Amino acid sequence: MFTPHTEHDVEVMLKRIGVAKVGDLFEKIPEAYRYPKLNLPPQLTEMEALAELQEIAGSNGSTQDLLCFLGAGAYDHYIPAAVDNLLQRGEFYTAYTPYQPEISQGTLQAIFEYQSLLAQLTGMAICNASHYDGATAAAEAVIMAYGHFRQKRKKVLVSRAVNPQYRAVMRTYMQGSPELKITGDEPEVGIDAGMQAFIDLIDNDTALVMVQYPDFFGRVIDYKPVIDAVHAQGALVAVAVNPTALGVLTPPGEIGADIVFGEGQPLGIPLSYGGPYLGIYAINDELLRKLSGRLVGSTTDVEGNLAYVLTLTAREQHIRREKASSNICTNQGLMALASTIYLTLLGKHGLQQVANLCYQKAHYAAGELTKLPGYALQFGDTPFFHEFVVKTPGKVDHLLEDLRGYDILGGYDLGQDYPELEGCLMVAVTEKMSKNDIDTLIDAVGEVSHD
Repeated sequence: MFTPHTEHDVEVMLKRIGVAKVGDLFEKIPEAYRYPKLNLPPQLTEMEALAELQEIAGSNGSTQDLLCFLGAGAYDHYIPAAVDNLLQRGEFYTAYTPYQPEISQGTLQAIFEYQSLLAQLTGMAICNASHYDGATAAAEAVIMAYGHFRQKRKKVLVSRAVNPQYRAVMRTYMQGSPELKITGDEPEVGIDAGMQAFIDLIDNDTALVMVQYPDFFGRVIDYKPVIDAVHAQGALVAVAVNPTALGVLTPPGEIGADIVFGEGQPLGIPLSYGGPYLGIYAINDELLRKLSGRLVGSTTDVEGNLAYVLTLTAREQHIRREKASSNICTNQGLMALASTIYLTLLGKHGLQQVANLCYQKAHYAAGELTKLPGYALQFGDTPFFHEFVVKTPGKVDHLLEDLRGYDILGGYDLGQDYPELEGCLMVAVTEKMSKNDIDTLIDAVGEVSHD
């Protein structure tokens, strides 16, 4: 182990705190537990350790070895080589967060560019930088709405078609506010695309209504009736988004969303076995002073040169911390930079092309899959983006296990989260999937279903 302190350094520090030796720092720990005998394997050389770790890592499946049709919130997109090449430059890779913003002009510019791109993509006035992932961004939307109404409105309606992980994290966050009721996602309210049963729950005690676009099942639903009903009661609307889909869909800001959030992983961030990811969070002007996280603005210095400033920062670290509604005090800076580079490389037309490829390939896969005996689209003619749900003739877990034998991750078993969708498989198709890849899936499903 490397320690930077010399013996003299240690002596000075111990004397300063009034301790004779390092061992005295552990005197409160019972002696029997200070140096327990550890059951450790024999020591290895660097070469041996590397070989062993590579062998362990080799047992993991990856999208380099497997065809991945698994989505449900994290997607296997192509990431241009330039993203990592730029991201791993030392000045970016080791940067954390701008505690001294005036001398962090490069970091501030990167955040400013990220905010600008995401504001354009979502159609919102302001985008912060940022949250940890889509689930924490969802929880922050609830916290913001609850605070916006000074805790006088005590109901949050969340659609059952919102990512189950988002809903679980929201409830975890709000355990300290038992008076706030999160509802609307009960089985009896349902997942009908018309959403009338859900709309009927909106009243003047509602602080926030949350929907997903496309929803968890990949469906593209017209939320205008929901948004109109929410605003008629004076409440806020939060829309969870798949940022790739916004390459072809109307931005939620243009249909009246007050808060837009989502998972930024599709924007140049690898799957990485679940993280780190990026929480997108954008709002309208009215909510600016309640925004958590960081907001960077541009200005000019005393010499008239362009400069970037930390316009808004997490209040709990500064003078108004007692009024803060959130404890988010950092930003996924490296992940935000990755998405900025990705969007810049693709440009407006490139993102549209990626989104269109996802859409077209998913519809080809759905068409071919439903030609197989016993397979049918669960939601009929409802439009979908790059994820769709099929009813299978057998057990989904058995089907997925059989497909794994063909080196295929076949999709997501919806019965895990939705008892009413037992026997339903959700399939995600991205631009990475070639026609041959999709045909391989169809052939494999046909074979294992026949067996």
